[in-house]
Amino acid sequence: MEPMPVLLQWHDVLARIALALVAGGLIGLDRSESGKTAGLRTTMLVCLAACLSMLQVNALLLQAGKPEGAFSVLDLMRLPLGILTGMGFIGGGAILHRDGLVSGVTTAATLWFVTVIGLCIGGGQLSLGALGLVLALLVVWPLRFVERRLAGTRTALVTIEYPPGSAGREQLAAKLRDAGFTCRTKGFCEAAARAVREEELFVQWREASGADVMLKQLMRIVESAGLTSVRCSTEN
Repeated sequence: MEPMPVLLQWHDVLARIALALVAGGLIGLDRSESGKTAGLRTTMLVCLAACLSMLQVNALLLQAGKPEGAFSVLDLMRLPLGILTGMGFIGGGAILHRDGLVSGVTTAATLWFVTVIGLCIGGGQLSLGALGLVLALLVVWPLRFVERRLAGTRTALVTIEYPPGSAGREQLAAKLRDAGFTCRTKGFCEAAARAVREEELFVQWREASGADVMLKQLMRIVESAGLTSVRCSTEN
């Protein structure tokens, strides 16, 4: 593994910055094409920031240690560790949990991984950073098509309104169960002035993300329920 040189020439600095931008751009390209939150610019900036932090550590190597007459010791590794920890908090903020649906986990993992690649490149571990980039590209590009073909759990939130005592709700639940869906009540409320009950149903089923056979069947069942009002939102 390449040692970190104490003195860096400008061509070394520019080469590491360029490699960090390329690495962040290649990973972010797939994210932008998929319309994800962390796209091309975000991943490039994250990787560049991590690279610059390690370049700063490299520039401070000559000042490391405990100067004569000083009580503090300059611990240079706290800077990249702080960058990595801070990116973990930012990634945690990208994860959303709403109405039983979780999203943003892959975005958080991508940002954290891009930070690691940037730290490797900025620290002069170019072969390790290149290996991480290749592995990341193998995960985000080829495996994306494999993941689309695998049957995963898909979810939907169905909001229905019906008069109290109506059999429409039970009929809808029975049709969903017969079609292979699982549903449970997430919450409900009653409007006395309108004499209706509003209920939220959390519906789940297994289907590949690229297929919409079960989803279309769900929409047909919901639309033919004959209830006062029906709204449906889905999430892969």
